[in-house]
Amino acid sequence: MNQLPETMPAVAYRKSLPVDDAESLLDTTLPVPQPGPRDLLVRVEAVAVNPVDYKIRQSNDPGGEPKVLGWDAAGTVVAVGAEVESFQVGDEVFYAGALDRPGANSLYHAVDERIVGHKPASLSFAEAAALPLTSLTAWEGLFEHLGLHTDALKQSGTLLVTAAAGGVGAMVSQLARALTSLTVIGTASRPETVEFARRMGAAHIVDHRRPLAPQVREVAPDGVDFVFGTTGTEQNLAAYADIVRPFGRIVAIDDFGSVEIGLLKSKSISFHWEFMFTRSLHRTADQAEQGRILDQIARLVDAGILTTTATTDLGKITAANLREAHRVLESGKAIGKITMTGF
Repeated sequence: MNQLPETMPAVAYRKSLPVDDAESLLDTTLPVPQPGPRDLLVRVEAVAVNPVDYKIRQSNDPGGEPKVLGWDAAGTVVAVGAEVESFQVGDEVFYAGALDRPGANSLYHAVDERIVGHKPASLSFAEAAALPLTSLTAWEGLFEHLGLHTDALKQSGTLLVTAAAGGVGAMVSQLARALTSLTVIGTASRPETVEFARRMGAAHIVDHRRPLAPQVREVAPDGVDFVFGTTGTEQNLAAYADIVRPFGRIVAIDDFGSVEIGLLKSKSISFHWEFMFTRSLHRTADQAEQGRILDQIARLVDAGILTTTATTDLGKITAANLREAHRVLESGKAIGKITMTGF
């Protein structure tokens, strides 16, 4: 730590403001964090932006104190805590971090080694930064909550993925195509999102701006076995109750107030939440599973089985560029992932 500077550039916000306000995100200088016993100190080379960033900016007012966002990063380990076991200085890593710690929109970032993976060697830092949060969300949703198998010979059926051109939807489709024999039906509504969703692994596309159930029935007359809901769950639950087969499973990641869960009872359809930050927020005994998942994602990427979902790099990590990323995400028109590289 002696050779590192005492302060670092970062992007933070001090109060919740609309994204068009020049002070909604600010360039600033903060102290370089000190790594805890199980922490890595990472020099951040690239970040990606997710809806969680703008949702926290809008809803969590820090009362004038600088709060750093950013829960997708790739970089190089520059220091390690005394109890670190799996990494050393110089390792290239990628990770999503923890919601109850500062985000990664800073030159240096401290993160628990258990939720960190070794960066795919075949990807640039920006291409790698696009993957952690969505890959973990997709993997946990598919293989932990929906109960699918990572062996194509053991799993068949049909999977509906909403917003299949989004960051999570694209990873869900890729993983389902690569590691199962499921038929993937994705939802998309614009020519460019339809094309991207197909490229990511959706065999069929239905338009989420039109009634869902009749379109799905045209593709899968007997219904679907699984639903991965990334958005619209509150509006779509009645459609799910219609199209999901008996004993099917639904996993959702979006935010809403309440749903009529009783609609699912007659078919014994199970409903699951997926929240990628649960393990780190609650310090679960299996936190290290996230590091193992990310290492598996890296192996699949380097083998050419999965690809990055990075679509737009806005340049340097600055307040202005992050405001633009937030603006695009808030519009609901993002395709894939938005990244930024370097300070």
